[in-house]
Amino acid sequence: MYQLDDTNWIVANITTPANFFHILRRQLALPFRKPLIVMSPKSIFRLPACRSTFDEMLPGTSFKRIYPEEGVASENPADVKKIIFCSGKTYYDLVDARKNNQLESQVAIVRIEQICPFPFDLIREELEKYKNAKLCFAQEEHKNMGSYSFCKPRLACLLRSMNDERAAEVNNCYAGRDSAASTAAGIKSSHYMEQKTYMKEAMAF
Repeated sequence: MYQLDDTNWIVANITTPANFFHILRRQLALPFRKPLIVMSPKSIFRLPACRSTFDEMLPGTSFKRIYPEEGVASENPADVKKIIFCSGKTYYDLVDARKNNQLESQVAIVRIEQICPFPFDLIREELEKYKNAKLCFAQEEHKNMGSYSFCKPRLACLLRSMNDERAAEVNNCYAGRDSAASTAAGIKSSHYMEQKTYMKEAMAF
């Protein structure tokens, strides 16, 4: 609550209907008013995998600032070789790529739902849990766009405070499209080629 009160605005990239419901409810319930920016694209509404059960919106449930890995990788964190941080729709593409490459036990994927204020405490728990894993930040947007440039220095700061050697990896942990002036390739074949390339980078060790 102090973190929300101190920030200028709240920026989120929501990946489930339940979390969208909760962040709107939280916004109304806050004892103060701060702008809420939701970056989720329209295409996520048509995504079959993007769904929630009513159990996730019942009393006792609340907004999730991150979605930690809950699959096979979370059962044996010491064996996980790579932890991928991402935000938004690209999560579903990463899950499909991980399944196609049969890396469910070796790659953990963490969704950052609330980008600002940055969830330092929850990200720290994930970094401590997967202490042997190589770092990666994946995004669908170009490198000079999206949430990477905001999250990168905060990840580095957190790792340094933990005396974690992986702080040196942060500058080279990006998997995504190269920097560009345009938000899109403009050619469908180029778009798919770029996506295929960054998925390959994200799944590589």
